[in-house]
Amino acid sequence: MPYKRTDRVSALLQRVLAQLISEELRDPRIPFATVTAVDVTADLRTARVHVSFLGDEEAGREAMRALEGAKPYLRHEIGERTDLRSVPALVFVEDRSAERAARISALLRQAGSSEDPAPPGRASPPVIERSEAAQAGRGEARPDERDKQA
Repeated sequence: MPYKRTDRVSALLQRVLAQLISEELRDPRIPFATVTAVDVTADLRTARVHVSFLGDEEAGREAMRALEGAKPYLRHEIGERTDLRSVPALVFVEDRSAERAARISALLRQAGSSEDPAPPGRASPPVIERSEAAQAGRGEARPDERDKQA
C-alpha cells in the first residue's frame, strides 16, 4: 500500500524540524530537544510537533515558550527548505513519554529488588503452598503415597 501524503509530509517535517531545532536554533532555553513525532492533519494545514527535552518540568515549560517564540522563524525555514505549497501551522506538544518510561523502569527495578513487593500501606499477597492434590496431579506424590501406589 502506498504511503499517504500526510505520512510523507509528517516525515519530511520531522526531519527538517529536528535539524532546525537541534542545529540552528541557538536558544539556551531549549536543552537537547528531540522531535519525537509529527502528526499532520488530513488537509495539511496543521502539524502537531511532539518534542521531548532533557531536564525537569520547569526547563520543559521554558523550552516550550522558546519554541512558541521561534514559530515564525521555523515556518519560514520550512518553506525555504521544502517544496510544500503551504507550510502547516505548527502546534508544539511536550512529549514526556521517555521520562514516564524511565520512571516505570525504575519502579520495576525497585520492585524486583525489594523483598516485599507490595507498595506501602498494602498487605503482601498470601503465599500459597501447593496442596497434596496439586502435588499428586503433577506426579509429585509424597513418599507415603508412593508406597500405596505400588
